[in-house]
Amino acid sequence: MAEVRRFKNRAQAGKLLAKALAAYAHQPDAIVLALPRGGVPVAFAVAMTLGLALDILLVRKLGLPYQPEYAIGAVGSGGVRILQAGVPGLMGVTQEQVDAITARELLEIERRTRLYRGGRAQPELADRTVIIVEDGIATGSTALAAVEVARGHRARRVVVAAPVAPPDTLAALQAVADEVICLAAPPLFRAVSQWYDTFDQTSDEEVQDLLAMAWRNQADRPLHTQLKPLTREDGT
Repeated sequence: MAEVRRFKNRAQAGKLLAKALAAYAHQPDAIVLALPRGGVPVAFAVAMTLGLALDILLVRKLGLPYQPEYAIGAVGSGGVRILQAGVPGLMGVTQEQVDAITARELLEIERRTRLYRGGRAQPELADRTVIIVEDGIATGSTALAAVEVARGHRARRVVVAAPVAPPDTLAALQAVADEVICLAAPPLFRAVSQWYDTFDQTSDEEVQDLLAMAWRNQADRPLHTQLKPLTREDGT
């Protein structure tokens, strides 16, 4: 079981997480995929430390209509949707509400895709090791959806990595991912933020800046050390 610990900030958590992922350092078929927004600073530190490519995987939590922070599921690119057991129906949530929340979050995925990626092509995931990174995992809905998206893109191996998560969530993820790496698994878990000294909201601008730095770093590598070329979703 992972130890109980606190983190100074996302960057420090990412450096510590990189140590736990050292076996993947400089592997030519491995790629780090951050779950924006909070997962990007953590994943940036992981990717830079391990010498791996960084990209993003857009997945959105589906929150209760009257309590958005409480996840009842998640959606991801490609139409993937994960719902908690009992939804619709759980706590009075109707099918119409689930569909409305889903439509809203899919629009947000489209907005963030345009904002973060611009005209940059999606990364090719087929036959690769995909390391999905969050700043922390609570219910696990978004991480589960991210695993399904990676599987849908025919990833060879899917690793989920996060600084902190509750034990029951880790058990659920271990059932679907090839490997789960977590530094802290506190049994008394209320929120990801309680395990960080500094947990400011990550802005769109910070996400864009970190991705730009990572992509410049990748472009500057010698050709013989670069990872597989990226392709468009339509295969061109």
